[in-house]
Parts: sequence; structure tokens; C-alpha cells
Amino acid sequence: MGLGEASARGTSMEGDCLSCIKYLMFVFNFLIFLGGSFLLGVGVWMLVDPTDFREIVAANPLLFTGVYIILAMGGMLFLLGFLGCCGALRENKCLLLFFFMFILVIFLAELATAILAFIFREHLTKEYFTKELRKHYQGYNTSDVLTTTWNAIMKTFDCCGVNSPEDFEESLFHVLNPSQVVPEACCRKNSHLGDVSFSNKDECLSGNMLYRNNKGCYSSVVDYFEMYIYIAGALAIVVLTIELFAMIFAMCLFKGIQ
Repeated sequence: MGLGEASARGTSMEGDCLSCIKYLMFVFNFLIFLGGSFLLGVGVWMLVDPTDFREIVAANPLLFTGVYIILAMGGMLFLLGFLGCCGALRENKCLLLFFFMFILVIFLAELATAILAFIFREHLTKEYFTKELRKHYQGYNTSDVLTTTWNAIMKTFDCCGVNSPEDFEESLFHVLNPSQVVPEACCRKNSHLGDVSFSNKDECLSGNMLYRNNKGCYSSVVDYFEMYIYIAGALAIVVLTIELFAMIFAMCLFKGIQ
């Protein structure tokens, strides 16, 4: 076999490999594009749906925040998939480079979030949250971020305080509202479907255990997310792996384009 024939065969194999990477990248990014389109559609539908679902979302702070997270994720995946598909099909170096940089920024942001979460993990203890609640929670100041966040958590998870309603003793809330033992967010709602009124608001605010939520929010939130923590961890690893391979494919295609 001559030198020229070997060189031609090597060039042919390189071309086939590049073509394979190109179409794999297209299929991969087309799936991302479809996923982003689906999330955008769901998010928009949840915001503009004319039925009672919109009112349910607006009344639940956790769902309301979740809708905008879905929209943001959908928009990001839509753009990412579009750039990847166009860059792969058109073999456009500019689009591929932009695609690579976009994924790299997302990858580094996720990595930084994981590192910061590990570094500041000691701030996620019961003692830390209890101290912050007693020091800063005001009860009814809607302009205070910590207060509105705690109100949303207590209403969503039907809980009171970090450990229990006793957390509000000797707190800023008690100083500002000396006649109330617990804030309104701790009061139990009627169990009837569609009824969002309080069982007995006055009795609740005066400290009657029958009309307030007595479970602490720390255990309520931990119990709620415990079932999802392993799924979330596995999903995070899968996402990071996909992003890593996407960057490798993009760079291989970028370098292979003449």
C-alpha cells in the first residue's frame, strides 16, 4: 500500500469521524431544543391559563417561583439547542465557539455553586437559621426579603419557626408585635377544599396550639426534599457529564472544520 493511499484512507476516516460527531451533536442539541421548547410552553401556559390554575400558582409562593425557574431553564435550553443545531449543521465556527463558551459559563457557574455550597454548609444548620429568624424576622413587613421568604416557607409547608413556634419568644417579631405569640403565617387554614381562610386566627395569634402549626420548618423542609435529594444529585452529575461531552464535541467539530 502506497503512502498516498494510506494518507487518503486516513483522511477518509477522519472525515467519517467528523461527520459522525456532527450528526451526533445535531441530534443531541435537537433533543435539548425540544426540551427547552416544552419547558417554555409549560411555563407560559401556567402563567396565562384562563382557568383556576393561574390563581393556584399565584397563591402559592413556591409554585409561583417555580414557574419562573421553569421559564428561565426553558429559555436557556432553547437557545443552547438552537445554537448547537445551527453550528453543527452549517459547520459554522462562530456559532460553535459561542455554543462552547455558553456551556462553559454554565458549567463553571454550576461548579462554583457546588463549591460555595460545600464551603458555607455550616451556615445551613438549625442554630444559624434560628438566630437569623429571631434577629431579623418582622412578621408583616412585605418589603423585607427575609420576612417575606419566611412567610412563604411557613405558609407553603404548614410549619412555624425553625424548630417550633417557641422560636418567636424573645425575638424581633415579639418586640414589634407584643400582643401576638406567633405570626399570622403560622395559623392553620381550614381543611375544606378551596377554603383558604384561617380556622381561628385570633386564637392562633394568642398562642392556642389547636389553631396553629406546631411543627418546625427545618424538619418540614428537610422531610420534603429528602426524597428528592438523591435524584437531584444523580441528575446534577448527568447534566455536568452531558455538558462536558457537549464541549468536547463542539471543540472537535470546531477544529475539524476547514
